[in-house]
Amino acid sequence: MPPILPGEWLPLADCSAAAMRYSFCEEPEDAMHPVCVASLSVAARFLAACLAGALFLAPAAAAPWLAQGDAAPQPSRCLAIAQSAPPTLRAEYRRLSPPLMPAQGEPFSLAPPEVGSVAIRFVGHATFLITSPQGVTIATDYDGWAGGVTPDVVTMNHAHTSHFTTSPDPAIPNVLRGWNPQGGPARHYLNVGDVLIRNVPTDIRSLGGIREADGNSIFIFETANLCIGHLGHLHHVLAPEDLAVIGQLDVVMVAVDGSYTMSQDAVVETLKVLKARLILPMHYFGMSTLQRFLDRLGEDFQVEMNPSAETEVSVATLPDSPKVLVLPGF
Repeated sequence: MPPILPGEWLPLADCSAAAMRYSFCEEPEDAMHPVCVASLSVAARFLAACLAGALFLAPAAAAPWLAQGDAAPQPSRCLAIAQSAPPTLRAEYRRLSPPLMPAQGEPFSLAPPEVGSVAIRFVGHATFLITSPQGVTIATDYDGWAGGVTPDVVTMNHAHTSHFTTSPDPAIPNVLRGWNPQGGPARHYLNVGDVLIRNVPTDIRSLGGIREADGNSIFIFETANLCIGHLGHLHHVLAPEDLAVIGQLDVVMVAVDGSYTMSQDAVVETLKVLKARLILPMHYFGMSTLQRFLDRLGEDFQVEMNPSAETEVSVATLPDSPKVLVLPGF
């Protein structure tokens, strides 16, 4: 059976067969083995998600996922986790060889292999420079300056000229606008090296209060088994339909100015809904604005002031509970 892409839903008759791809159980005597038990739990979650899609979701749900380039992009791990379906896991029926068995008295672990870390540097305003384990560089809300490097990818938003440029460096191979100059929403879903990049369009308002549909995009970068979201110039609380296509985020970059984007109370509400474990504030213009935001967080978030403008993030180093990490510069 071919891979199942985001927005693609199987007929009811195919769900059970597809779910069994995620089982490591082969013989009846395997039934109590820890790997078999854990894999059956994954298969059961997949089956539930598959049946829900077959029963309730129309084929039109696939419309937002427009692939770019010749090769089909990988499925989104963030969406798979949020929908309680397994990520890009592929399994086969096989018996475990003795070396894989834990020694007597030792705990059995299904820990994922180490996949490297992601470097994130705060360039300023709403621009972060993200570097993947394979060295792919991405500048968010690029206005012509990416900290002295020429990135492999830049993303832009349409709120103000401090979030985009009309003349990006021609040496940048991937320029992703968060709005569609031809009208309608922008759609991006592509792989660049070891990074899957996709967007979720949202609306913005002008300084005069006029609404511009789809003028902003939340960009999501999936690499090193992390889901990293940049909310851009978000002007409204996220609706359920927005959350459904964002998926689960591990790291989120959010504007906290409280005026040009949305109120700081609305930002805190949004962060509680997103449940990302690492939050990187941006777009705050000065320390007094930042401090007002931090004062609103209450006891639900840890706060840490990083000594430098750069940090490294991996699955292993994510905090256990939501933490706001302030990178110097604004």
